[in-house]
Amino acid sequence: MRVCSMFSGGKDSTYALHWAVLHGFDVCCLLSLRPNRGWASMLFHYPGIQLTELQARALRIPLISREAGEDEEASLLEIFMEAKERGCEAVVAGALLSDYQRLRFAAAAEEAGLRIFTPLWRISQEDYMRSLVREGFKVMIVSVQAYGLPGWLVGRVLDEELVETVIRLAKRYGFNPAFEGGEAETLVLDAPLFREELCVEGVVERLGPDHYFYKVTRAWLVPKGVISDREHSECEAC
Repeated sequence: MRVCSMFSGGKDSTYALHWAVLHGFDVCCLLSLRPNRGWASMLFHYPGIQLTELQARALRIPLISREAGEDEEASLLEIFMEAKERGCEAVVAGALLSDYQRLRFAAAAEEAGLRIFTPLWRISQEDYMRSLVREGFKVMIVSVQAYGLPGWLVGRVLDEELVETVIRLAKRYGFNPAFEGGEAETLVLDAPLFREELCVEGVVERLGPDHYFYKVTRAWLVPKGVISDREHSECEAC
């Protein structure tokens, strides 16, 4: 089956894409919508969205990238219709727990004549976070904005120890360990499907009492394995 995959460059959409390929789907394109509401968007991922072009190049999958209008649901339908015209039969999305997101994706897909697959829907959040590291995803935390999530997490790449730290903090402070509520946002630097690895330089900015953001100032692709997890995590420039 020919499918398109919603793609923000974060962990959830990248893992959903990974699932689609593993299950034999022909992923003909990636769909990326840049929210004009910035952080206020409830449908679309904002941090790092400008890097999807580089990630798509590393994936060797064509990218359809559009800026969402004021009516985000209408923009979603438009990009689904464009994918349908290119021969896609279904859309894959990385929705985890948000009914608001999943139902709007499903409604737009149905109107466009596409089936929808949400492979991460209501899976164990803790097991999912552990599986990201176990299955070879290099995931950088690029923002935190929740009480209990310290600013020093921003710019760090998830490893087994850091995942357990996040899970422990989630239990203590009551936030979602997979950040489904927007408590943190992520950027995927490498994954099993990537042909190259994404490397970034940036600075951490404080936007509020509990809100820290990794502002990417430069990004490029390098051969896989050149940059270590430690180098990603310990310096602002890789």
